[in-house]
Amino acid sequence: MLKKSLLAIATITTLGSLSTAQADEFLDDRWYAAPFGTFVQPGGDRSAHSGWGGGLGLGKIINEHLNIEVRGLYQNLEGAKANGNWDLTGGTVDAQYFLFRDTFSPYAVIGVGGINSTHNGDSGAGFIGEAGAGFTYELHDNFLIRSDVRYRYNNNFNAKLQPGTEEFHDMTVNLGFVIPFGEKPKAVVAKAEPTPPPPAPMPAKLDCSKMDDDKDGVNNCVDKCPTTLPGVEVSIYGCWIVEVKFDNDKDVIKPQYFPKLDKVVDRIKQYPDMAFEVQGHTSNTGSYKHNMDLSERRALAVKKYLTKGTHNPNISSHGYSWDKPVDTNETEEGRANNRRVQLEVDGKAQQPLKK
Repeated sequence: MLKKSLLAIATITTLGSLSTAQADEFLDDRWYAAPFGTFVQPGGDRSAHSGWGGGLGLGKIINEHLNIEVRGLYQNLEGAKANGNWDLTGGTVDAQYFLFRDTFSPYAVIGVGGINSTHNGDSGAGFIGEAGAGFTYELHDNFLIRSDVRYRYNNNFNAKLQPGTEEFHDMTVNLGFVIPFGEKPKAVVAKAEPTPPPPAPMPAKLDCSKMDDDKDGVNNCVDKCPTTLPGVEVSIYGCWIVEVKFDNDKDVIKPQYFPKLDKVVDRIKQYPDMAFEVQGHTSNTGSYKHNMDLSERRALAVKKYLTKGTHNPNISSHGYSWDKPVDTNETEEGRANNRRVQLEVDGKAQQPLKK
């Protein structure tokens, strides 16, 4: 019954804490100390009342999702019905998996270790394994509140500390603090680039606002992609936009975009002598190197889809990081416009082939 209750607590805590990650790059890799107090509710197999204890953990942040921590602990349980008290001293090595990192950060935890149990004047070393769920709440870059609930399995390997069994099942509730060492790393945000200047004015005798050389509905004055294929969907700047949005820091195309990309494939087949470049662009959030790699991987993913099953030397891919913005990076709307995949054409568009 105890194990089922703990599993239910862990499930509810996990499902109730889901959120969306907000950054493409995670930089924190500090060491930390974590003192804690513990309430212990033993199972009926131990013949003891609830008790209290505490301990100290020393851990390291490995990446966005993983902490590794070594914990030492001491706990005391009052014996039931004149059964002697239990003194538990030991430690575990824990792996904490965070669903995301934010002010409120839920995690699941598993731990393995050893414990020395003293009961009625006898002592015995045993194995413990723990599993549970919890959360941290950041009050400061160097101070977090932490709490978790765990199921603990304890086997004392025939130490004969209590007649009838050497296996015990307990629940622990831990509450304490996390104190990271050093300054919290922060992502470097590049200075916003100025809005690109408008194209050089046309000769006085020509009015570019009334000209549209590639027939895409965007006049030559603002058209940044003057060789777009006729009839394709373009942005306000006249570029062929393939709207493919990716999950955070991912380059896998979602199935919902397959129909749109299939139409692009059909359109490209109508121009076998024309060269195309799949361009990946980003906003200026995060480091330049990270965004360059991300833009190249996403552009390559779209290229592979457009050329699936075939080799087409006329389709290439290239990542440009934030080097070619089409809007300001000082607003969220502008940054959203800059995070894009677009196709550019080499040379003027020709008439489609007859079917």
